[in-house]
Amino acid sequence: MADTVTESKSVEALTEAEARAELARLSEHLSGANIAYHTEDAPVMSDAEYDALKRRNAAIEARFPHLKRSDSPSEQVGAAPAEGFGKITHAVRMMSLANAFDDEDVEEFDRSVRKYLGAPGEIAYTAEPKIDGLSLSLRYEQGRLVSAATRGDGEVGENVTANARTIADIPQELDGAPEVLEVRGEVYMSHADFDALNARHAERGGKTFANPRNAAAGSLRQLDPEITRARPLKFFAYAWGELSDPLAETQMEAIHRLAALGFQTNPLTKRFTRISDLLAHYREIEAQRATLGYDIDGVVYKVDNLELQRRLGFRSTTPRWAIAHKFPAELAWTRLEGIDIQVGRTGALSPVARLSPVTVGGVVVSNATLHNEDYIQGFGSKGEVIRPDETGQPKDIRVGDWVQVYRAGDVIPKVADVDLARRKSDALPYVFPTTCPECGSDAIREEGDAVRRCSGGLICPAQAVEKLKHLVSRGAFDIEGLGAKQIEQFYKDGWIKEPADIFELKENFGPGKIQQLKNREGWGEKSALNLFDAIDARRDIPLAKLIFGLGIRHVGDSSASLLATHYGTWQAFETAMSQAIVGTGDAWNDLLSIDGVGEVMATSLVTAFHQEAERASIDRLVAHLNPIEAEKPKNDSPVSGKTVVFTGSLEKMTRAEAKARAESLGAKVSGSVSAKTDLVVAGPGAGSKEKKAKDLGIEVIDEDGWLALIGDA
Repeated sequence: MADTVTESKSVEALTEAEARAELARLSEHLSGANIAYHTEDAPVMSDAEYDALKRRNAAIEARFPHLKRSDSPSEQVGAAPAEGFGKITHAVRMMSLANAFDDEDVEEFDRSVRKYLGAPGEIAYTAEPKIDGLSLSLRYEQGRLVSAATRGDGEVGENVTANARTIADIPQELDGAPEVLEVRGEVYMSHADFDALNARHAERGGKTFANPRNAAAGSLRQLDPEITRARPLKFFAYAWGELSDPLAETQMEAIHRLAALGFQTNPLTKRFTRISDLLAHYREIEAQRATLGYDIDGVVYKVDNLELQRRLGFRSTTPRWAIAHKFPAELAWTRLEGIDIQVGRTGALSPVARLSPVTVGGVVVSNATLHNEDYIQGFGSKGEVIRPDETGQPKDIRVGDWVQVYRAGDVIPKVADVDLARRKSDALPYVFPTTCPECGSDAIREEGDAVRRCSGGLICPAQAVEKLKHLVSRGAFDIEGLGAKQIEQFYKDGWIKEPADIFELKENFGPGKIQQLKNREGWGEKSALNLFDAIDARRDIPLAKLIFGLGIRHVGDSSASLLATHYGTWQAFETAMSQAIVGTGDAWNDLLSIDGVGEVMATSLVTAFHQEAERASIDRLVAHLNPIEAEKPKNDSPVSGKTVVFTGSLEKMTRAEAKARAESLGAKVSGSVSAKTDLVVAGPGAGSKEKKAKDLGIEVIDEDGWLALIGDA
């Protein structure tokens, strides 16, 4: 389970230092949840908890925009593709959706659309049920289905073409379609088919599925297409990717076009011009939820005009022109049987509630996150009461308590409340451990941190094993045949204690010594040789994957890509980290100048490279590798690779639209002027930034000059 986070203190009450720490914890917690849900079909938290944490992350970023992290959950879509399937790179990235949780969020979405466009007139929206299934992209060329891919991490998905061909709702050929057409939608399973499937499996003594979403995902991801064929999967089409010709001028007309081509589209999709009508339709769909015959978890609103969609464009992972209005969570009461402590990759001690199994919204759950020791005691990170009783005192959580849990679609829920009336008189307050349950080292809670962490570092087996698992994970080195189970086995045997040992396996157990490996259970000579080949293939490793694979706290895959692009080579990156001093100096300032790198992540990076033991481990690893230089962004625009600052008022486009346009052309947009700034676009009212640019001899142009430069004049 990922390291826990504090949700208790209001965003408005956070100091800047607290906000940095909170964003770091949220990023780490949600990254693990993404992998569990999208890649492993084994969720580790409920939709309700995931949405709440992601919403809190967005609120903190809105209040402290300069603290936004490059590995923020707002920068992530799904997770890396699973092993066992070929990979398909999406021609057009598959995005996720921002979420709305109440009417005010929907109204704010409408206001943000209007503000971005500068359009006070009528804007129409479509509203459609949000299917709780598995996203799928179907590519047709000359009217024939040529490939099908899951979402994956948004850029690369799993090749499930053979399986998709077995689904009756997916046409094999289209009449009258554009030459290239990527149709996107959701694979799902009806309630009736789900019940029948589970009944058949139960009769044969086989595994039953927790819910229709897991059943659909598991069925589509079968390596044998004949198993998929035997499963009753369905498909709703609602979007598209690459097109050789437009489908229509509006979202609604495009949906009608997909239906005419032979795809199933949702009959509850409608178009409205007033937000009040959107909300009324949401409530109508919510009232029908139990009788639809398939799972939905909200309603999706989209700007209907496709030209306006194009102008609105995308944030890093979500479109500006769409939002998902989620349904409320579901609740249940059960007994807390015990509290386990798990130790994560960064040493965080994460409390997990073990529950008497309870059905919540049709799914049996037995685990829940308890976040941290403050949460167990009923307090926020700074002592505020988060679970008050009738007198305003905090209700702590004790083993044996009856607790209220909630979920909105998956397995591990959140503990929301405690029933003190049912508490036994001999129930004792829970004492959070101050030593690591894995290695016995002191578990220290630093000031301002809600998480207690093991101080054992490399001597802590939990941290060592988790870091090794991270290194070989799909987003990092992705070594075929060396997964979590093999890492645990080799670590237990003493064969792998640190990353460099992986690349010495062949030397230690290869030709002449292979008997030691091939005679182990589950291994033969061929599988051993295949493993050595797979390891050798990763000696040439892209710089971004190497940086991510190091497992440095706060450095996610997207931030690793930013670092790789900025420094270009391992030598340049390693030299910069070695020279940097936290809080001062050119190397430190250069690190902070990277858009998306904040002080928390920069401090973590520099500290890692200055800790003797960790640095020695990194050096031993890199000695076995040939890091591949990062590719520069391929863009031949006149501003590609340049750092641009916008200041003053813009009159022909909004600031947000200008920033998005610049980034789409390969430019980096910064909020401050420095010696590394290449161009300043100054509108009326420009002040200190324009003056500083002129003092530094940086080129300054007006808005018309900018539009002429990029060819939009």
